[in-house]
Amino acid sequence: MDRNEAIQRVEELRHIIEQHNYLYYVKDDPQISDHEWDRLMQELIRLEGDFPELLTPDSPTQRVGGPPLEFFEKVEHTTPMLSLGNAFDEQDLRDFDRRVRQGLGVDDAIRYMCELKIDGLAVSLRYEGGMFVRGATRGDGRTGEDITQNLRTIRSLPVKLKQPLTIDIRGEAFMPRRAFERLNRERTEREEPLFANPRNAAAGSLRQLDPKIAASRSLDIFLYSMVGEDVLPVDTHSGALSMLDELGFKVNPERRICDGIDEVISFIEGWQERRSELAYDIDGIVVKVDRLAYQEELGFTAKTPRWAIAYKFPAEEAVTVLRDIEVTVGRTGAVTPTAILDPVSLAGTTVQRASLHNEDIIREKGIMIGDHVVVKKAGDIIPEVVAVKTDMRTGDEQPYHMPTHCPACASELVRLDEEVALRCINPQCSAQIREGIIHFVSRNAMNIDGVGEKVVIQLYEHELIRSVADLYYLNREVLLELDRMGEKSVDNMLKAIETSKNNSLERLLFGLGIRFVGEKAARLLAQQFGTMEKLQQATEEEIISIHEIGVKIAESVVKYFEKPEVTETINRLREAGVNMEYKGLRPEEVETDSPFSGKTVVLTGTLEQVTRKEAQQLIEVRGGKVSGSVSKKTDLVVAGEAAGSKLAKANELGIQVIDEATFLEWVND
Repeated sequence: MDRNEAIQRVEELRHIIEQHNYLYYVKDDPQISDHEWDRLMQELIRLEGDFPELLTPDSPTQRVGGPPLEFFEKVEHTTPMLSLGNAFDEQDLRDFDRRVRQGLGVDDAIRYMCELKIDGLAVSLRYEGGMFVRGATRGDGRTGEDITQNLRTIRSLPVKLKQPLTIDIRGEAFMPRRAFERLNRERTEREEPLFANPRNAAAGSLRQLDPKIAASRSLDIFLYSMVGEDVLPVDTHSGALSMLDELGFKVNPERRICDGIDEVISFIEGWQERRSELAYDIDGIVVKVDRLAYQEELGFTAKTPRWAIAYKFPAEEAVTVLRDIEVTVGRTGAVTPTAILDPVSLAGTTVQRASLHNEDIIREKGIMIGDHVVVKKAGDIIPEVVAVKTDMRTGDEQPYHMPTHCPACASELVRLDEEVALRCINPQCSAQIREGIIHFVSRNAMNIDGVGEKVVIQLYEHELIRSVADLYYLNREVLLELDRMGEKSVDNMLKAIETSKNNSLERLLFGLGIRFVGEKAARLLAQQFGTMEKLQQATEEEIISIHEIGVKIAESVVKYFEKPEVTETINRLREAGVNMEYKGLRPEEVETDSPFSGKTVVLTGTLEQVTRKEAQQLIEVRGGKVSGSVSKKTDLVVAGEAAGSKLAKANELGIQVIDEATFLEWVND
């Protein structure tokens, strides 16, 4: 076969194989035998081997997994992947419906689209010109991890669309129950630890650095939304799902348009009874306003869309025996009791530990060692003891008394300001130091990959770290002498530590674990003061003057920076090169008298003199806010070349529209 014949046959084989993949994995309608499919694939593999220049990334042969990765790159989502608010009962659903109708100013029943809430891993897929170029985890909603190679192994995921679109598709990757059972049987035979449930198995598979492992796990995926540059001709969410189906994506067929909240509740009740019939796990139902114009009008809160909610099925409960109670010391010194249980199956996992929260809960519930207790998973995630089966007591049960001294450092435990929790107030407590460092390296703080809980404990036990600053002075040769520390893992860890030096100030503040300072308060403090030095010198009055910062936080921040050991830690971090400045816009940097001040602006079409990101920054620094969609709340639209439906909608609503030249004039005014 000459090269021209090979080109023609390779294209023909790829088309045939992908079509049969689609019929088998998406439509569940196989048209040829496994033997015939294998024969076609082997022919394609042979031709690509004979003519290696014909091998392309979208070939079906590339789904088996490429070479192992060293680490996962970070990916910034083009549109944030926001989480949904939760509903746990009928009243929550009716309250959601009431808020939707009030927000829209309508009395009529709202049309909702109800979809099964797949219990898997949320992912974002990027297509450019119709080609799958990148896939990422949700991460913190703004930044995820690049797992393209692993997602490419999912055969129901198209690597080439039927249209040359540039678009982001959101969905849920999961492991079917049969694949999960097979995987755990294989792990049992190899005497490897078992996965707790299909969700954990799917997440673990997609975060393997070797794509061949993911390829062997029989993962699947359902897609449920699309965002991106190419606006598709739909005006409802149900229409968007149908469009995804037409483009070749696997869309869950078990969905229904419901007219009004009563139909929604009926749909939920039906699936609550039938969920065990499915070939995959679900943990609830997602309810979305179907009309896209209504979605735009309702908009978002800081964290969730106002037009959607996730109904979570009631937590499964089980009865087991409480054998003991252990206490742990957290990074703030709070001592938390945990129940040690006889193993019991609960919501697809084996539970052996459950939260007891604090000493008052133990007293209120009358919990004794040896009791039969009712355990449930709060939101199907965190096990907790909810009740005692007093009618099952035998008389052998023993009362439990909280310790009077810290289990880690033996210091006397105290209650501060009439708090419920007992605390260890020894600043040199080993448990607090370890927990503080674990918090410092976590994803929402300094986000240091490769330095998890086990590594922190190992480093602490070998006396290599005693504060968060010590992380930045670790020695490569010393690390290589530790167990399970190979050259590649050590180099990746040190690279991640070095990268973290560039984080903006708010991440550092949150990572330091200042009491009462969460992510939001850390960001507000960083925005207001700009540098660590200015915050260290701030008074309570100056801190309280920040909107949404109260007395409790202000007192805590001032007391924290008064400690000599804190000053020493910050100085060592500074000397190591850790950034001490806020990298976002400061309040005084935002103009209040520009043409964009206080306005919601939408960018559409192609801008020739500035990029979209540059235009957004120009607007924000001048007091404006950039939105991705046109609605009644939009004040201004900047239209570049080839502006499409957003421009049409702006004209329809009578919203002011300016071109790029005018935009730049306003910027320079």
